[in-house]
Amino acid sequence: MYPVSPQAYDRAITVFSPDGRLFQVEYAKEAVRRGATAMGLVCNDGVVLVAHKSSNAPLQLTEFMKKIFMIDKHMAATASGLVGDARRLVDIARVESQKHRMTYGEDANVEGIAKHLSDLAQVYTQYGGIRPFGVSLLLAGYDSEPRLFEVDPSGALSGYYAAAIGSGRKEVEEYFEKEYKQGISIDDGIALAIRALRKSTEQKLKPVNLDIAIITKKGKKFEVLDDTNVEKYLTKA
Repeated sequence: MYPVSPQAYDRAITVFSPDGRLFQVEYAKEAVRRGATAMGLVCNDGVVLVAHKSSNAPLQLTEFMKKIFMIDKHMAATASGLVGDARRLVDIARVESQKHRMTYGEDANVEGIAKHLSDLAQVYTQYGGIRPFGVSLLLAGYDSEPRLFEVDPSGALSGYYAAAIGSGRKEVEEYFEKEYKQGISIDDGIALAIRALRKSTEQKLKPVNLDIAIITKKGKKFEVLDDTNVEKYLTKA
């Protein structure tokens, strides 16, 4: 039981409720749960990112529906939740990655960039006058090996072999737990992600509502698949 109305504890992000909850952080996580599903998989020869775009607006320009963002030539992110918040975090990650390159003359470590974003997200849960980021990011890249991290609105940082965020997270991760195997190829990883996504949505998957990107071991290169290649994978999966 609350000694006062629960609403008294959600007016500022710095106030804990008696049972240890930060309501503003929970609201941010709810924004993520309502977002379109996105996922990432670590493969033997790189990393796969797949993002579902749930908008059905017939007059919307598809080039403004991007859900996968390049951070550096060896690193990218996808997001679920408030896309504007995601773009802000992606811009910060890009700047940090370029700072590292200019300072040390080498690619930034993927885990280092993920930690920087998680530290920033955590700061936004501590101070008045700001709010938590209403987005979770899956940050993927290839430095010494393929890597995949999740940064959530609380600032928590987790590493994964395969993970999903958004409205279909439960269904996708349950499918991954049964079907994912370490060391799969990028082609098999893309097919697995598409099959998992079909488990989480009744909407027909088409190139217009699906973003697929890969970061390959060879050359540590980021690439977004065009509609023709996306259609090929949809046909095969």
